[in-house]
Amino acid sequence: MEDQSQKFKEDKKAVVESMFDSIAWRYDFLNHFLSFSVDRLWRKKAIRIISKSHKNPVILDVATGTGDLAIAAMKLNPAKITGIDISKNMLEIGKTKIERKGYSGKIDMLQADSENIPFSNSSFDVVMVAFGVRNFSDPLKGLTEMKRVLRGKGMIMVLEFSKPSGFPFKPVYNFYFRNILPFFGKLFSKDKAAYDYLPDSVMKFPDNEEFLSLLTLAGFSETKQIKLTGGVASIYTGINL
Repeated sequence: MEDQSQKFKEDKKAVVESMFDSIAWRYDFLNHFLSFSVDRLWRKKAIRIISKSHKNPVILDVATGTGDLAIAAMKLNPAKITGIDISKNMLEIGKTKIERKGYSGKIDMLQADSENIPFSNSSFDVVMVAFGVRNFSDPLKGLTEMKRVLRGKGMIMVLEFSKPSGFPFKPVYNFYFRNILPFFGKLFSKDKAAYDYLPDSVMKFPDNEEFLSLLTLAGFSETKQIKLTGGVASIYTGINL
């Protein structure tokens, strides 16, 4: 069973890398189009939460993708931001955006595995991730790695989709995620599998209290959840005491 579990994790990692490489050219457009640009507001909210307790932080942006969260985090006047991602194509687009904005000296982008972070213990003040944890082959291992590289009193911030439970958000959300999002995702990206995977990964993801429990299991204290847009997405935070 252990061998099968390890093979599944390795297979998922390879599938996720290939999938994001294939949709990288359309990723930013579809993110903003399919969320009606609300994803931009979610990132701004996440950065404001970090700003309440950390000034000029050294930041690790895990599963950075094309760097939208890292770029938003420049509002914190960070000492340094390092973004890591498994997808080379996503990183290349991110590097172009960062260079265009004049942030090349402040934001580094590296290809790396989020579950085997290539930095020593206690390297960062803040570790953050947006819409990435559900793609981990082993979410607990990824969260534990984030804790390992955080300094004492450092913060983890996770921005992720969650499943709303109240009316009218729940039925609208379910219909949108199951029907509208895959249709437009396939139409614009030409990758059918990627936009079938997205709603499936969200529906299977341990959100709300389950995710708070996962953060606690990884060793974080003072865990909190802030629901966004009726619970469509959530910001989770924890402290490395």
